[in-house]
Amino acid sequence: MKDVPRDNAEPEATVSGAHLLLLMSLSTGDQHGHALMKDVERFAGVHLGPGTLYKALGRLSDLGYVEALPPVDRRLPYALTSQGRVALVRSVDHLGRVVAEGRRRLRKTRPAGRVAPAS
Repeated sequence: MKDVPRDNAEPEATVSGAHLLLLMSLSTGDQHGHALMKDVERFAGVHLGPGTLYKALGRLSDLGYVEALPPVDRRLPYALTSQGRVALVRSVDHLGRVVAEGRRRLRKTRPAGRVAPAS
């Protein structure tokens, strides 16, 4: 994992959507585009088309969260940077808090969707 210092990312920024899924995939090791698409589809059930994939990788690269490595057999692998790992941890922690809040709120609703009286 290499680190590329960038000033484009806010220190407390989080990522979501395709950006989050790509960082999660790259957290297991360097991968090229097609391998990233297959991995994301396998673990998240989300199909990323080439346009979405490479636009998201470009944005993550601009933020300093991923970097393109030298080509291997005509394939361009990408690596998660240490700054990207920090953003991934922060994003997963944030998402965990949001999910916990969603579960808390669901416990307060009735099955028909009516909100239970405040305690």
